[in-house]
Amino acid sequence: MTMPLLAASIAVLLLLRVPVAFALLGPSLTYVTMNGYSLGLSTRQVVDSIDSFPLLAVPLFILVGVVANRSGIADRIFDFALAAIGRVRGSLGYVNIGVSLGFSWMSGSALADAAGLGKVEVPAMVRRGYPKRFAVGITAASSLIGPVMPPSIPAVVYAGIAGVSTGALFAASVAPAFLLAAGLAVMVYVLVRRQPGIQDQPFEWQRLRAATLRVLAPLGAPVIILGGILGGVFTPTEAAAVGAAYVLALGFADRRLRLRDLPSIARETASTTASIMLIIGASGLLGWILARERVPQSVADAFLSVTDSPVVFLLLVNLLLIVLGAVLEGISVLVIAVPILLPIAEEFGIDPMHFGVVVIVNLMIGLLTPPIGAVLYVMSPVSGLPVHEVFRGTAPFLIPLTAVLLLVTFVPSTATFLPALLGL
Repeated sequence: MTMPLLAASIAVLLLLRVPVAFALLGPSLTYVTMNGYSLGLSTRQVVDSIDSFPLLAVPLFILVGVVANRSGIADRIFDFALAAIGRVRGSLGYVNIGVSLGFSWMSGSALADAAGLGKVEVPAMVRRGYPKRFAVGITAASSLIGPVMPPSIPAVVYAGIAGVSTGALFAASVAPAFLLAAGLAVMVYVLVRRQPGIQDQPFEWQRLRAATLRVLAPLGAPVIILGGILGGVFTPTEAAAVGAAYVLALGFADRRLRLRDLPSIARETASTTASIMLIIGASGLLGWILARERVPQSVADAFLSVTDSPVVFLLLVNLLLIVLGAVLEGISVLVIAVPILLPIAEEFGIDPMHFGVVVIVNLMIGLLTPPIGAVLYVMSPVSGLPVHEVFRGTAPFLIPLTAVLLLVTFVPSTATFLPALLGL
């Protein structure tokens, strides 16, 4: 089985909407069998891909996000942000971004953010006169902050593949996440000026005070998780476990969670974790095949024959990842592309932390890009709009997202200054 045939088989299965893990696994197993290797070797490659201590943080961070959603933490952040800036014109647009930014410190998943927060934010915006397409667009776009801001599940996966410090990569992601929030806020400012029917909310000290008191305890979760990691108290995996215990205790203390909720929380966490690990395992087998066929070396030679400039290389990587992110699930692209592209990046003298942030931001933009665009498909049932209408709503927000991507690409210090400052 040749590499072009392997690539064509995977492409056809993806076009037929076969789940990504099986679209990668089927052709890979066929290649292994046709080339005389045992299935035991395939099993070992798949298992070795997910047999990693850093990856243990993935289900724990997913658990933190699930419990935070179930225990109403997002609602508290929403109420606080609305009480603080409700009188500002277009306030719910900024609140939408602020809630995603606040919730991102506990959830590293754009899909969880879009699904959980969208049920609250979209109806609230529509009731106050915001066009539904605008409400859906800013909700979808702001959900991308979650996988960039630590604790980020893609960052954990990248760190495991690249062999870099998860804590350092978390620190490198903080400034780009804030830049994404700032870019989206600028676009909200531009767009709401054209919406005369928007209603603002009067400012009330009592409401702000009550909302502040309700949000203090949930804000302890990011302090524990990130403070513990960046302060050297916990490893990321340990911090994820402590954070999960904290939000569970908070949910039970507020009586928003009951013992009967635990099985469904465990099922949701296990289901999401299993889908990610299946993709990582299948991508690991495919990665072994690519390495055996010397595809990384061929790609490196192709890049080096085109340019010897790090800037041009990063531009080409951006174009490649945006195309791949539009047709493949982000984690699978991460697992397949990073082992190939990272050694080339290092040859160009590009910092692995900087490269990791560029890759993650690229792939998150892919979540808003047809034909795959997973966030688009999540927001469609949440909002009741067809997928093409959801994309029309998100399209304007691709402008600031792309601008931030280019800024992070060409100004490495946006990603590297904080890890250097913290000595990571």
